[in-house]
Amino acid sequence: MDTTRLTIDGYLDTVPTLGAAPHTARFQLVVSPTEDLVDDVIWSCTTGDPRITHELLTDIQPGDLLRVTGILLQPSTPAEAARLTVDALQVLATAPARALQEMVLDRYGDYIVVFDADTDAVPVFTACGQWVGWAETPDTITTLIDVHERVTGSEA
Repeated sequence: MDTTRLTIDGYLDTVPTLGAAPHTARFQLVVSPTEDLVDDVIWSCTTGDPRITHELLTDIQPGDLLRVTGILLQPSTPAEAARLTVDALQVLATAPARALQEMVLDRYGDYIVVFDADTDAVPVFTACGQWVGWAETPDTITTLIDVHERVTGSEA
């Protein structure tokens, strides 16, 4: 097999899993060389570095943008898949949904509200994602929804 040292940026596709050997992990990155989805490539990656394995299994989640560096093992036959053995990992950006871990989503009929323990204000959206507005407190959510329905002439 031929080997090449390589650095790529990609989004973690799925939750990393433990590898077959101790202190190893397997994961997949989605790499987008262009803006076109048909050009996306999924890279199969492994690591034997205990520090990287621990970070993958405890701190990183699908959707995080990662920069990985390692050795690309080219297959000796076309039937085998190429695999990137990672020896360096950097998180470039966390997935947007990570912020929702401290928040609670709730549904009011055709409306979605987001409760955040750090503030009384509550953002309100339609179930289709249209912005409705800020309710100053949780007690004013239904008033905001009623006003929205009167102004738009219909429910969400």
